[in-house]
Amino acid sequence: MAELASLIDDLRAESADLDALVADIPEGAWARPTPAPGWTIAHQIGHLLWTDRVALLAATDEPAFDEVLAAANRDATGFVDAAAAELAAAAPSQLLTDWRTARAALHDALATVPAGRKLPWFGPPMSAASMATARLMETWSHGLDVADALGVTRVPTARLRSVAHIGVRTRDFAFVLHGLTPPESPFYVKLSAPQGCSEPAWTWGPADAEQRVVGSAEHFCMLVTQRRPRAVLDVTAVGADAQRWLEIAQAFAGPPGAGRG
Repeated sequence: MAELASLIDDLRAESADLDALVADIPEGAWARPTPAPGWTIAHQIGHLLWTDRVALLAATDEPAFDEVLAAANRDATGFVDAAAAELAAAAPSQLLTDWRTARAALHDALATVPAGRKLPWFGPPMSAASMATARLMETWSHGLDVADALGVTRVPTARLRSVAHIGVRTRDFAFVLHGLTPPESPFYVKLSAPQGCSEPAWTWGPADAEQRVVGSAEHFCMLVTQRRPRAVLDVTAVGADAQRWLEIAQAFAGPPGAGRG
């Protein structure tokens, strides 16, 4: 469970960094538009609040989660926006307080999930470690939207390794989403780590693989969370399958091109 504890610590830290970014902004700034069409800063935090609450249900009350999943399936293209809009209507102070409460409860609950148990989700069921990684990925990516809205440049951290990992692990998922057969051959991915990390680079796959992806970890994470267009990123590919992957990469659940996960 050491890996899980470390992931939860990283999730707490990522959440705290975003919290610090919005805690002292004027109330009117919560209505500032973010890069996600139609979403303000309040929508971004509201989405994280909603998703953390639902993840908590997945960990502690599966029948209640099943009800949320059924409701989502009735409005597959609109439920994310609807939930964010509903919560964004609250006063900013209340929204922030509610998010703090929900995420703390989720982090504590994930720490108690028995090894081997799979938690239900909108995609395939996942372990507590995978859920913590997914929440870290989403907190980081929505935090980037908020930072963009505020004109803030965030310093990348070692926590990006987990975000990059889920980006690599969802390679086949991205192909399937687009109706494509996933490549049979493994890819080699080499990403330069942020400054201050114990390793200069993070790698996945065999070093002699023909299909290769290389770039900075930060830019790769921006790519797989669809926060920046590929043209402005330093991520490059060798091999037709690797090139195609970078065109469709998506680390979050949901239909392709349906907006920001």
